[in-house]
Amino acid sequence: MDSISLSEVTVVRGTHLGFMHSFRQPFSGVTISPKFCFSKVEGARAISSSVSNTKSQYVYGESLAPTSDSGYYKMNGVNLKNRTLISSVKERLLLLDAYDDEYGGVVVDHGKLPSTPNAFALMLRNSLSDWKRKDKKGVWLKLPVEQSELVPIAIKEGFEYHHAEKRYVMLTYWIPEKEPCMLPANASHQVGVGGFVLNQHKEVLVVQEKYCTSTNTGLWKLPTGFINESEEIFSGAVREVKEETGVDTEFLEVIAFRHAHNVAFEKSDLFFICMLKPLSDKIIIDDLEIKAAKWMPLEEYVEQPMIRGDKMFKRVIEICEARLRHRYCGLSPHRLISSFDGRPSSLYYNVVDDDHDPSHSNCSTDFYE
Repeated sequence: MDSISLSEVTVVRGTHLGFMHSFRQPFSGVTISPKFCFSKVEGARAISSSVSNTKSQYVYGESLAPTSDSGYYKMNGVNLKNRTLISSVKERLLLLDAYDDEYGGVVVDHGKLPSTPNAFALMLRNSLSDWKRKDKKGVWLKLPVEQSELVPIAIKEGFEYHHAEKRYVMLTYWIPEKEPCMLPANASHQVGVGGFVLNQHKEVLVVQEKYCTSTNTGLWKLPTGFINESEEIFSGAVREVKEETGVDTEFLEVIAFRHAHNVAFEKSDLFFICMLKPLSDKIIIDDLEIKAAKWMPLEEYVEQPMIRGDKMFKRVIEICEARLRHRYCGLSPHRLISSFDGRPSSLYYNVVDDDHDPSHSNCSTDFYE
């Protein structure tokens, strides 16, 4: 087994003093003095020396010498009972900082990773052995982009890619060999929105995109886009319309949504068609994405060959027209708090008729009011 210096290990703890506190609990009755925590590291490998016929050893940079009492050793002036305890201390030194999750697994503290690849490789192997001995399940290992050199080491030890973001990569390891992996998969869907904005003249707000496929060249379409992280569907629809056309809107309802698969990078796609009420009419296009935008009569929009020949587009327009005639009711967001997490979230549903409070009924709302 490779040896590493205490200075490498204690980077994980942040300070030597914090490192001292972490040992006080497991070894009841043994007091670790500040000398142990702030002692000078002699080197990256264990060394030994002989002074006055008394053998002194350095365990990972720490002075270890036998005492006059048989079976006792001193580590930087602290009495340790036997070599088993020394081994326990050394083993604890070489484990990654991690905490248990709710499902019998562990999550490695990415803020306390060792600073060098050699130290990480040794501590990762030791930690895996420790977790297996304790019958842990899954391991979550988040590696910041600043320490991307640690990724190949983890992959070599059997970790697998889970997902990646701009600032980190998440790796996982499933320990039980005779059990199927129960770790949740990476996010499988992207979420998009389209804004159906109709004014009192029955004109729909449409755009022509600057970058599109050859089949969509010249097509006037609804403003669309993707939902941002932690963004609500209703606020995302309002934002996309504003960004592309400059028109302010009020969210009314989710009219319908489409579910498709293998759309982008083999991911599934949820696309929500939202009905919005215009609060302004002046158009200011986004030059980066949009070639043109305008208010188009609904009949003219429907008669476009691409719209008329597509069953899904045609059905969406039929649904929107049915909503205008109060023959259809979409879904409106209602903010509720769930006891599962104690946090507010949006539940989308419709209320056809509420005898106790007519204002709760979104189906009777006049679109042009």
